[in-house]
Amino acid sequence: MSEFDELDNYSEKIEPKEIFYKLITSPKEAFRFINDYKFEKHVTLLLFLAGIVQTFDKATNKNMGDSFSLPGLIAFCIIFGGIFGWITYYIYAASISWTGKWFQGRADTQSILRILAYSLFPSVFILILLIPQIAIYGNGMFQSDYDISSTGLVNNIVYFGLLLCGVILGIWSFVLSIIGISEVQKFSIWKALLNLLMPALLLISIILIIALLFWIFW
Repeated sequence: MSEFDELDNYSEKIEPKEIFYKLITSPKEAFRFINDYKFEKHVTLLLFLAGIVQTFDKATNKNMGDSFSLPGLIAFCIIFGGIFGWITYYIYAASISWTGKWFQGRADTQSILRILAYSLFPSVFILILLIPQIAIYGNGMFQSDYDISSTGLVNNIVYFGLLLCGVILGIWSFVLSIIGISEVQKFSIWKALLNLLMPALLLISIILIIALLFWIFW
């Protein structure tokens, strides 16, 4: 029996080819479908693209254009981001699974990774927004001494408009991830939010403890 034959009995309201539409219109139902049937189509691609988005964001924040030419920076973000971004999300999924067990969460790492992949799909559109930004500003948008405001009113409107769209897409992805974790872990929305934040809070706590020990005993 094929993957799609097994899904025929799930619901008349959802088809595998409609998964992204359902993530927009009925995200809870979509995540239930993904979790119940271990639906892995597109997962690798979504994580690969999300890793690229994440690396382009770091390239901007860390002014990597000061050290890379534009073609070199783009190649770095695609190759490094695509590979190591996937690894980062896998580690994050494992952390969510581990900390979620403290609250009687039920999901394993792979289940959470699927949820994260599909919740990231809105942020993937940020790659499309990068095309006009790179076309207008070139390597300047990744450089520390580049003044965006000096490029003219129209370019400024385009830049900040695209930046706002990117923020909205990022928030949308975060909201989807909360809904998805709530569904796969069988948590309330607030507990799902805490579960998403716990790995970062735990890491910060460990760093603070280590820093405190150095301060006391150094």
